[in-house]
Amino acid sequence: MGKVVVGYVPKPEGEAALRTAVAEARLRGASLVVVNSHRGGADFDADASTQVDREMSAVRKTLDGSGVEYEIRQLVRGFEPAEDLISIAEASRAELIVIGLRRRSPVGKLILGSNAQRVLLDAHCPVLAVKAD
Repeated sequence: MGKVVVGYVPKPEGEAALRTAVAEARLRGASLVVVNSHRGGADFDADASTQVDREMSAVRKTLDGSGVEYEIRQLVRGFEPAEDLISIAEASRAELIVIGLRRRSPVGKLILGSNAQRVLLDAHCPVLAVKAD
């Protein structure tokens, strides 16, 4: 069975990526690996950890009703989210990575977000980038 890896953040672009990744996993008969990565540090305290746990609990409920086999990987280890996403995709031998992109101003469109750009350029497999609704 193949794997689809999705980078998830609790924002509209993360929700769009999750919906698309579920649809792709169904289409491909693949399982889903949801990656939620945080750099950690002083800003990631007990309150932040509790908030992330609540958010990921909601993701589990959504995925439980999706009919797709899934695994959630929550990481707080000091790496950039792109680095975590790429390494998990490689280790999983993913056939697709799904990421969400946020809307940007006309000037911001000249520069793609650094994590998205790194995933698009360094991933070993195809990357599907989706915009939030």
